[in-house]
Amino acid sequence: MGDVWSMVHAERAALIEDLGSLDAERWDEQSLCGEWTVHDVAAHLVDTARATRLGFIVALARARFDFDRQNARGVERERGASPQETLERLRQVASRTSTPPAPLDSRLVEEVVHGEDIRRPLGLTRSYPREAVVRALRLQTRTPASFGGAKELVAGVRLTAADDDVSIGDGPEVSGTALSLLLAASGRKVALGDLQGPGVAALAAAL
Repeated sequence: MGDVWSMVHAERAALIEDLGSLDAERWDEQSLCGEWTVHDVAAHLVDTARATRLGFIVALARARFDFDRQNARGVERERGASPQETLERLRQVASRTSTPPAPLDSRLVEEVVHGEDIRRPLGLTRSYPREAVVRALRLQTRTPASFGGAKELVAGVRLTAADDDVSIGDGPEVSGTALSLLLAASGRKVALGDLQGPGVAALAAAL
């Protein structure tokens, strides 16, 4: 458990450093995460870092068990009046170890996938620790879509990481880096161009 939190904290620190170098106008750029801007995703990460098991359940109930509504309210609550204010909030929560009622590796999914949601549109790159990406990928592929995962999405294909000894599922192969597989499994179509194999078309059709 301690190892997971050390990886989560390292990802938060790396993103804070990247965001700290941005001009304010770049925070308004579109992220890879739906209609959210870079600023919105950063606010979401503040919200999820603050989440506790009880607090998450209460917030979900208030959102009438609509995850999208709950997330939107969290962004509205944690988004500061300026990028610097939101960045300072992110700094304040960077070392937290609270979590909603979900597997601890879900914190790695949050940090890695949303880290790419921010970095890719901005032309920023990060060499993520392999263990963090693989653990996030394994969790994402065994978690049902109703809980934010990709179990149904990747059913019928075999995901093979070209940069690690990882093969998940059965069916036509989809190969690429573990990071690209994780992004595709998380609904990021931009990662499809990084993938190869006879299963790519089936995966693309399911996204």
